[in-house]
Amino acid sequence: MSRVLVVGATGMIGSHVAADLAARGDAVTVMARREPSDRDPAAIAGMPRVQADYTDQDASPALLDGFDAVVFAAGNDIRHVPAEQEDAAFWERTQSVGVPRFAALAKAAGVGRFVQIGSYYHQLHPEWTQRIPYVAARRDADERTRALSDEGFAAITLNPPSIVGADERGVRRFARMVAWTRGELDEPALFAPPGGTNYLSVRSLSQAVRGALDAGEGGRAYLVGDANLTYRAYFQLLADAAGSPHTIEERDREHPFQPDRFIVQGRGAVIAYEPDPAETALLGYDRDDVPRALVEIVSAVDALR
Repeated sequence: MSRVLVVGATGMIGSHVAADLAARGDAVTVMARREPSDRDPAAIAGMPRVQADYTDQDASPALLDGFDAVVFAAGNDIRHVPAEQEDAAFWERTQSVGVPRFAALAKAAGVGRFVQIGSYYHQLHPEWTQRIPYVAARRDADERTRALSDEGFAAITLNPPSIVGADERGVRRFARMVAWTRGELDEPALFAPPGGTNYLSVRSLSQAVRGALDAGEGGRAYLVGDANLTYRAYFQLLADAAGSPHTIEERDREHPFQPDRFIVQGRGAVIAYEPDPAETALLGYDRDDVPRALVEIVSAVDALR
C-alpha cells in the first residue's frame, strides 16, 4: 500500500484519480485550497485532507512529509482564467514556476514518485510555444519538473488531450449540452465549429496515472490519448448517447460550447495523433472509451431530472 497525495482532488480529474487509487488499496490524502464542503465531489468525501495552495512560495517540504508519491492534477489552463487575467505572471505562478517549485518540495520531503498531469500541445507541436504563452508555460512546467528526477526521485508527466468526464458540477454543466442535442433549446443552433482534436476519457486517464505510479520511468513524458474526432463528430456522439434524432451540422462559426479561445490550435485546425502502443501497454489504459464515457454522462444528467 502506497501513501499518495492527490493535489487538485476537488477537480474532476483529481477526484477520479483519488477514488481509483483508494479503490485499489492506496492510502490517499487529498490536497486542496479550501476546507471540505458540499461542493466537493462525492468521490473524495471523508478522505484525509491537506489544506494548502501549491503556488504558495512559503510552503515547506514538511507539508509533504510521509508520502510515497504525489499525483499533481491541479495545473491551471485557459479554461480556469478570464482572458483579461491571463498574463505572464499568472502562467509563472500556476505553471512554469509554480509546478516545478512544488515538485522540488516533494523531492526535498523524500517523496519517491511525482506524476504530473500536463497537456498535449507542446509535446505534439513544440513550435507553438513560440507564439502561445499557455503552451510555453505547460512545456516549462513539464520539462522543469522532470529535470528534478534522479535515483531517489522519479518525476513523470502524462500529457493528455481533451478529457471526457464529469463530476457532480460537471454533470450539471453537461445538462444544457444534452438538452441542446435533443433540440430542447432555441439557441444555439445544432452545429459544431470546424476542426477537432483527440479525446480521452477520465477513466482512461486515471488508469494511466496508476500505470505511471507503478511503472513509469522517471524523467519521461508520456503522450496519452484515445479518439481523434472532429468537433462535429464529438457533438454527434453526445447526441447519439442522448438518444437524439438530430444531426449536428458543421458551420464555420464560434460555438458557445467550444469557444474559439479554448481551441488552442485555432478554429478549423485539427489535432490528431496515435499514442505509442508500447507506452499505452506500459501505462495500461483503455482505448475506445469515449463513447462509453458520454453514455455515462448522459445517464447522470437524466438522473438529475
